[in-house]
Amino acid sequence: MDKSGRILIVDDEQMVTKTLTMLLGLEGFCNVFAFNNPNEALEYLQNNETDLIISDFIMPQMNGIDFLEQAKKLQKDVSTILLTGYADKENAIRAINEIGIFKYIEKPWDNNNLIINIKNAIVQTKLKKELNQKIKELEQANKKLEEYSKDLEKVVDERTQELSKANLKLNAIISNCADGIILFNNDLKITDLNNTALELFSQKKKELLNKNLFELVLNEKKQFSKTDLSPKKNMFLRDFFIVNYEKDLKIPVEISIAPVFDENNSFYVAVIRDCTYQKETQRLRDDFIATLTHDLRTPLLATISGLDFILDKSLGDVNEKQNNLFVAMKKSSEDMLGLVNALLEVYRYEAGMTFLCKTKFDILKLALECKEELLALAQKANIEIQLECQEDELFVNADKNEIRRVLINLIGNAIKHSQNSTFVKVKILKEDKNLKVEVIDNGVGLSEEDCTKLFNRFSQGTNQKRSCSTGLGLYLSRQIVEAHNGKIYVNSQLDKGSTFIFELKNSINDCKVIL
Repeated sequence: MDKSGRILIVDDEQMVTKTLTMLLGLEGFCNVFAFNNPNEALEYLQNNETDLIISDFIMPQMNGIDFLEQAKKLQKDVSTILLTGYADKENAIRAINEIGIFKYIEKPWDNNNLIINIKNAIVQTKLKKELNQKIKELEQANKKLEEYSKDLEKVVDERTQELSKANLKLNAIISNCADGIILFNNDLKITDLNNTALELFSQKKKELLNKNLFELVLNEKKQFSKTDLSPKKNMFLRDFFIVNYEKDLKIPVEISIAPVFDENNSFYVAVIRDCTYQKETQRLRDDFIATLTHDLRTPLLATISGLDFILDKSLGDVNEKQNNLFVAMKKSSEDMLGLVNALLEVYRYEAGMTFLCKTKFDILKLALECKEELLALAQKANIEIQLECQEDELFVNADKNEIRRVLINLIGNAIKHSQNSTFVKVKILKEDKNLKVEVIDNGVGLSEEDCTKLFNRFSQGTNQKRSCSTGLGLYLSRQIVEAHNGKIYVNSQLDKGSTFIFELKNSINDCKVIL
């Protein structure tokens, strides 16, 4: 047991105080203080913490009950023991009830009993102090908690107001956005949409909810399905339209789709933009270019014909310098005519004015004809055109002239860009009923960035070097292949060559001629 507790003894008889001090010293209590005057004891208590007060009941200056009552006011946690005579039991009991003394002990006392009560009283004091300290700490913690709670409520209120304002602003932006905004789930079912989307469809919101979005937004070439969704990246769709039955309009639109994830599931946001104005502007521009290029063909053909008359000496002899000049002029005019024709073809495909004339022909034989046509260009570049096919003949259904244009363009480009190369390989493959043609070179190659925009209009294949081509050949090739419901793409690495590939689905072994 801890015997370091401070004990205060108050008795008007010195014999009693000395006896108790000696007894406690023998028991190992080292902090014992004795007073024969209760007033002196009270002065001591004002500045010194005490764990136990042992006081006599009958003292000339004041009785023990009054003394202990005043002592309790100075140190409320201190334990007290009252020493009484047998005749003072009633007063002792009153002291227990009124001021809460720990114990009263009759004189003469039993030393063992006294020591046990002293030890217990000191333990009680320490427990009281610890309890009061815990209560004090708890009160302080509660006070801080109340302060934190008030601060938290204030922060929550402020954040709620901020979120409310942001939500109102966001709702206002979404509701008044110039583009249609639609939320839909993995089954393509509409879950919500803004006012602009309602105007595009000219229907009420309740009529559109839970409908399949891509039964309302259409594409003439392909029906969009949920398998086309990409849950990990954004999508951009062109060539879609909305039929507005109320206004009897077919509205061209572009659609941006982004996946959104929350704690429970995923959904998608579609931003639908009415591109009627852009389409009309593009149509006017393309019509202007088509008219312009069409009108340029006549003077160019006349110029080429006139130069032919001069070069074949129908109009008289020309010297060598004049002949070289006229040859250069004819070559430039023919290049210009090729550009004009390419522009016209692109316009026809984009305007839907070109109709394929599909026939059954041998693709291998057509590839040999293209090889012969480009032989002079290949020999000039010291390049061998290699043709590879596992079949002796391979018949396909397609527009022969248009496929010839694609082959000439791909093989010609491979020759032009195969610097320090010795060959260009054309591989013709049969994959079930699908035709696959690969044009392979080991030339300069293309970066990943260049590959993504290679088949766009006026793209010349690279950002690093300006070529003299029109940038329409690969774009026109893409239009031709896609018109056959096929696809064209490229695999390439810088300084490692390129492989241009086009595929025509279900084109082999079909003997029907489709006009």
